[in-house]
Amino acid sequence: MKLELSLFKFDKNSDYLPYYTKHFLKINGEKNLLDILNTINKEAKLGYTKSENFDLVVNGVYVKASLSTDELVQNFGKELTIEPISIRRAYDDLLIDEKDFENRIHILKDFINEEDKQAYLKLKQYYYASNTLNYKDDYVGDPLLILAYDLIQKNEEAEELILHTLADIEVGAAYYTSLKNRILNFDSAIEDKIHTIQEKLNLREDIEKQNFRINNTLILDFGEFEKDYEIKHDFKDFNIAYYPSNNSEETIDLLNKLEAKNLKLDSLKIDIAKNTFNKNPEITYRTACTILLDAFDNNADFLLVDNIEDFYVFDYNRKAIEKLCGREILIPIIHKNELQKLASGKHKEAKQTLVKHQIDPEII
Repeated sequence: MKLELSLFKFDKNSDYLPYYTKHFLKINGEKNLLDILNTINKEAKLGYTKSENFDLVVNGVYVKASLSTDELVQNFGKELTIEPISIRRAYDDLLIDEKDFENRIHILKDFINEEDKQAYLKLKQYYYASNTLNYKDDYVGDPLLILAYDLIQKNEEAEELILHTLADIEVGAAYYTSLKNRILNFDSAIEDKIHTIQEKLNLREDIEKQNFRINNTLILDFGEFEKDYEIKHDFKDFNIAYYPSNNSEETIDLLNKLEAKNLKLDSLKIDIAKNTFNKNPEITYRTACTILLDAFDNNADFLLVDNIEDFYVFDYNRKAIEKLCGREILIPIIHKNELQKLASGKHKEAKQTLVKHQIDPEII
């Protein structure tokens, strides 16, 4: 088996900008990602830590160096881009300055002992994997929220003080964005801890309680997704950017029946933090902006969504999103039920809702 590797390189003492080196490696006994790095290091000096617990990013996903070669190929294929867990903090190839992560623990210094500190340091991957850091570099960090949960479990009497400390942080728990799509084999129990902290701080609510229609009182009814339908019109000349939800099987099946180009954009995996929208719409607007701009700049004809909540976020809040990102984003949003109607030739039915969008797709 042969791998094609693009390896991040940067030396703060000699390089003005980072660059990538190409390596074509025939696997010969390399059992995991660490072995691969060790082999490359024999040919050309590489800054990294020789530990299976070393954190890396492969094809945009956070992994450990212990990841087996078989799992590596199974999840990412044979063309791999290997980067540090924070490009802007890199100082020697895959090694980074971790002071920002290490310093965050001081926020809870009055509640921790040495054992707690060591437990916190093991959570480094969760800190740098957070997409929130791309928007707010002063974000408190997911590990501190995880630590807060664990501290409360150990000492319930400290709960009120710990929560009060977290509540005073300007860019705190309300800015959490899901790690689910960012870390390989992510443990959902970690996210449960953070959600619990958000709930204790009265930041997190069910989706049904969120007011995504802040700037528009119009309620749209997209009807039901039909179980049996016939494709009468293909979309072979269209580029579709699809933002999936948890229940995406129907939409994926529909897309597979069309002849459109389904754009594979990393931004379409971004969490838009809907459960904290009422308390902090800013992080939703910022993440939505990233998704819309990426789709627009990659010539998507429209952004396809699965549910009414995602539609309202992207379409009804467009002006607020554009204001935050400083650009006009003229890309239509289409609900999967509308796309099904269009593909089935039910144009009149589809038009009943399409004309009420903030941007009419005008594809009938």
